Amino acid sequence: MKSFLYSIWEIIEVVLIAIITVIVVRNFLIQPFLVSGASMEPNFSNGDYLLVDEITYRFRKPQRGEVIVFYYPGDEVTYYIKRIIGLPGERINIKNGQITIYSNDYSSELVLEEYYLPLDIKTSGDKEIAISDNEYFVLGDNRYYSFDSRSWGPLNEDEIIGLVRLRLWPFNNVMAFEKPVY
Repeated sequence: MKSFLYSIWEIIEVVLIAIITVIVVRNFLIQPFLVSGASMEPNFSNGDYLLVDEITYRFRKPQRGEVIVFYYPGDEVTYYIKRIIGLPGERINIKNGQITIYSNDYSSELVLEEYYLPLDIKTSGDKEIAISDNEYFVLGDNRYYSFDSRSWGPLNEDEIIGLVRLRLWPFNNVMAFEKPVY
C-alpha cells in the first residue's frame, strides 16, 4: 500500500511541475498567437499559428521592420499583429504611397524601401506623424485593408506583447522571421 501511495504522489509531482512549467513559459517567455484577418497579407494569413517571443523586449528596444503582437491601444482584450515602421523620436511622412522617415540619426531623410511587400501595394493616405518617446508607428503589410497607426496613432511601448519569431501552421509555410534590412 505504501508503494502505491508513493507512486501516486510521484505522478502528482510530475503533473504539477509540468503545469507550472507551462504557465511560466506561456506567461513570460513565448506565447502562441493565431492570426485573424487579412491586414498582414501576403506575409501572414488568416489562420496562421505563430509563436511570439515575450522576452526579447525586456533586454532591448523594438526595431524597425519587426513584426509584433500587441494589445489594441486602450483595450487589453483585443490583440493585433503589425510591423514596426517608426521608432521613438522620429517623424513619419506618408505621401503619394511613399513612407519617408525623418530622424536626428540620419543626415537626410530615410525613404523606406519595403521589399517584403508586393510592388503594387502602396501606403494609402497622406499623413505626417511625430512619434514621442516610448511610442512606435505600426502598419499592416496589407496597406489597403489594415487598421493601424494611420487610424489610431502611435502605439505605446507598454502595449507590446512580443516579437513574432516563428510560424508553426500551416506546415507548408513553417518559417522563422527576421527583421528586414532597410
